[in-house]
Amino acid sequence: MVLRVQLLSFGVSFGYGIFFYLLLELNSKLLYSSNWFIKVIFSFLFVMFHTLLYFLILLKINQGYIHIYFFLCILFGYVFCKVLYKKFVKRFKL
Repeated sequence: MVLRVQLLSFGVSFGYGIFFYLLLELNSKLLYSSNWFIKVIFSFLFVMFHTLLYFLILLKINQGYIHIYFFLCILFGYVFCKVLYKKFVKRFKL
């Protein structure tokens, strides 16, 4: 794989980790008061949608090659956004 494509894949994976964290927070707030059956169905659909979306993005960028370090970049983006979000909530007491 060309270096430019790898760097683009890293950046998109990191950004997708941030995007995934934000939507996961929103999803958990929306499903907080629902019953357990609705939570299970919507959580399953949520995960399936994001898996398919990420694969389609990788398909456009690098013909769908999936490497373990792309998942690590998603994890780093997720953790990065989680830390920033917690600091933001503490600072502004939202």
